[in-house]
Amino acid sequence: MPAKLNLDKLDLQIIDAMMDNAEISYAELGKKLFVSGGTIHVRIKKLQEYNIVKGTRLNVNLKLLGYDITAFVGIYLEKSSLYDVVAKELMKIPEIVRLNYITGNYSMFIEIVCKDITQLRNVLHDDLQKIKGIERTETFISLEEGFVRNVQVGA
Repeated sequence: MPAKLNLDKLDLQIIDAMMDNAEISYAELGKKLFVSGGTIHVRIKKLQEYNIVKGTRLNVNLKLLGYDITAFVGIYLEKSSLYDVVAKELMKIPEIVRLNYITGNYSMFIEIVCKDITQLRNVLHDDLQKIKGIERTETFISLEEGFVRNVQVGA
């Protein structure tokens, strides 16, 4: 990784534009930002080397694929020093799509996506409860996702 992170306005504009539409071509983005497609290519490569840009993702409507349940689970650990061990075990559960180490009442907060309530029950009862170091959990089922958005970094 390069020693000094030195981003300018163009880098931030590129990040913003590509967070909005990762499918935009470098040539099209260059026209929009009044630089060449080659410049965009070089800048994206630099952002990847800095590990600021970590690939692209397909935004899939999971509900249309039958994934009806999103739940958030606060996890109480027996000791906070067990975070790394527990995190490694949580990584093995494919229904867990996000893990955060947090402050507050819980030690960890996870997001789980399942096809139905039976699958969620299996994750909570069969998978989570077997992990050594988890003292207890508290589950919140999402009724609706209002919105998801990226932070505007170039504004």
